[in-house]
Amino acid sequence: MKFFVGAILSLASYGSTVTAWSNFALIRHRTNPIGQSSRLFNVPPPAESDVAEFKQFASKQPPPASFFELQQDCVRSARLARRDGHKLLEVEFPPLPAAVLEMDDVSAYDVAAANLKLAIDFSKGMLAADQDGNAPKKIAILFPDEPELEFGVEQAGSANPYPGIMLGSLRTVDPDDDRIVKPENFLLNLLGKGSGGKVKALPDVDMYICLTASAQELPDIEELHELEPDKTIVFYNLKLDILRGDLGAPAFPRKEFQDRFLSRVKPIYFLRTRQYSRSTAQPPFMVNFQGCLFRAYPGEYQTLLDTGNGKYRRLLGSDKRPALGLFKQQLVDSLKDQGIVEEESATLNFLRTGYKTTTWWEEEREDASDEWQT
Repeated sequence: MKFFVGAILSLASYGSTVTAWSNFALIRHRTNPIGQSSRLFNVPPPAESDVAEFKQFASKQPPPASFFELQQDCVRSARLARRDGHKLLEVEFPPLPAAVLEMDDVSAYDVAAANLKLAIDFSKGMLAADQDGNAPKKIAILFPDEPELEFGVEQAGSANPYPGIMLGSLRTVDPDDDRIVKPENFLLNLLGKGSGGKVKALPDVDMYICLTASAQELPDIEELHELEPDKTIVFYNLKLDILRGDLGAPAFPRKEFQDRFLSRVKPIYFLRTRQYSRSTAQPPFMVNFQGCLFRAYPGEYQTLLDTGNGKYRRLLGSDKRPALGLFKQQLVDSLKDQGIVEEESATLNFLRTGYKTTTWWEEEREDASDEWQT
């Protein structure tokens, strides 16, 4: 029986790369424990004014059933975070179906174009979300520089794709400077000294949405925040987890940038999927499994195990975001409870995981904010 269950899980996981996203629309996930009914129809969420009840609702909220539902959830999370006074917000989810992202002919421009379309839709939702009487009146979607802005305008068809939405760039070029190569920009990036005054606030903008920024361009967003400390800045699908790993490398910002600025960015909508493989001493000898770390503000971070056919089972919820190593261990512990993966000796387990299961920026350090975890 153990072999049968393990084989089914392995085959289902191997053939499914986040099945829901591969089909562009997610099947509504059942996250209740096995054996409990999750058939609820037309049940409205609790009132947002009931903070404790709504947080409990958001903590059990399943991943979205479609990109339309995803946008609704993103807008609500951002609106509630703004209402609570948060200014630096992170939104992170796969911008394209997994099957599309894995294609060899999908380029960074395709991903950027998809993110731009999603950001425009998100901006439309924010402009209309006036339940708290605090909806932004004007939103700027920012690219790192003017060449990338030209690409965005070409994709959107206009620098003003919708009333109240404009496209712009973090850095602006002096119109009288006709030099093709500007060596001072390279030196400023290399030394991590900011833009040299090229980042400027835009008039009458209430919210900034930053797209396609690299690790070297993140200090420009910090500079914008210093210019506009009371305005909301959204880090939209920037993959900050990956960019943080570049900090401290030559020609990149120093690691202190994480403690000084990036640690203050609060993930308000976060959907990250991961796939893993684990060898076993018994057939099928290799178990492929995958899971999802999901959070919709103000709810908890949920560790979800993919059970196949686009369905997830909720394993744990936490007010603090688990480190990547801990997230993987939570999935493995669930497989052990089901008898799919056997317990191993401490020595073998150490050889699998090593002595360090967290990245440097996930560890607690002095002078570092924990807003990115909560």
